[in-house]
Amino acid sequence: MPSGPIRLLLVDDSPVALVLLQRILREAPDMEVVGVAHNGQEALDIMATVKPTLICTDLHMPKMNGLELTEEVMARCPCPILVISASVQKEDTQTVFRILEAGALDIFPKPRTGLASEYEKTKTELLAKIRVLAGVSVFTHRRRNPAPIAPSGSPLPTALPDRRPRLLALGASTGGPQALLAIMQQLPKTFPVPIVCVQHISNGFLQGLVDWLDSSCALRVTIATAGTVPLPGVVYFPPERHHLEIDAGGRIQLSQGEPVAGHCPSVTVMFKSVAAYYRRSAVGVLLTGMGRDGADGLQNLSQAGALTIAQDEASCVVFGMPKEAIALGAAQQVLPLSAIAPFLLSQVFVNGPS
Repeated sequence: MPSGPIRLLLVDDSPVALVLLQRILREAPDMEVVGVAHNGQEALDIMATVKPTLICTDLHMPKMNGLELTEEVMARCPCPILVISASVQKEDTQTVFRILEAGALDIFPKPRTGLASEYEKTKTELLAKIRVLAGVSVFTHRRRNPAPIAPSGSPLPTALPDRRPRLLALGASTGGPQALLAIMQQLPKTFPVPIVCVQHISNGFLQGLVDWLDSSCALRVTIATAGTVPLPGVVYFPPERHHLEIDAGGRIQLSQGEPVAGHCPSVTVMFKSVAAYYRRSAVGVLLTGMGRDGADGLQNLSQAGALTIAQDEASCVVFGMPKEAIALGAAQQVLPLSAIAPFLLSQVFVNGPS
């Protein structure tokens, strides 16, 4: 966490939203609103003066919108950015995820009614997210930067030669959309195993995430339906507020169970069911995120003989979930984000891609 109060710059063209956000933030003793702007250009003009720890920005604004602001900030003077937006309609979700691709850290749903009571309901979650993101280090982004790829000469970790994967399971939270994109963009359409994935994301944004990933990579990305047998080259996400499990027949099952480690869907629930069915023929990957969801599940996978990978600290937005898994001894490999896809390809394509 930063020393001293968290210095917040609020960017929104709605006077009502700005007033309500300031009212919530004033109640937090460790936060200070140091600047208010009504569009991205105003925010850029005052950044050097107010020196924010974190920028909270809306999506749609005149003169310069949230995407343009994020691109400019990350190119000129990198600063953690949280997108607070009500834009969950189909026509807007691509833009929301392009902001994450441009360097914003996370998204938070703005109450659609604009009522003070609705803002109050989100206060605890919003303040917790701000506290986590305020401590994140960000770096300059080159505009339209492609997903990072490990140099061709880089040595890859060695895995057991008799472990031919039949399914890949991915789990992520804060920073996950960007990490998933970086991995999936490097996997070919002919990737020979199915992929199941749990990403913690605010309600209303899942379809946008799926559409964004599907349009950005060669794999087919979809929201799973119960009873489906996972197919190679397809990425399956559970519907919002549903756990995803693999049943005794190898089919996807969905349930609205109790949250596990605070989450539904839960990465641990998915990992444990994959461990029970696929055992040593699975690969589990735990990516960036706060909390500990997925750590116990990755341990189950490792104990079942599966190959387990955790993202390393340096490449994580938040080194929470992978850190917990590493502490349990659940991760057989700890890899930077840029090395995960090449390593996966080295394991599933024993004789090289077809």
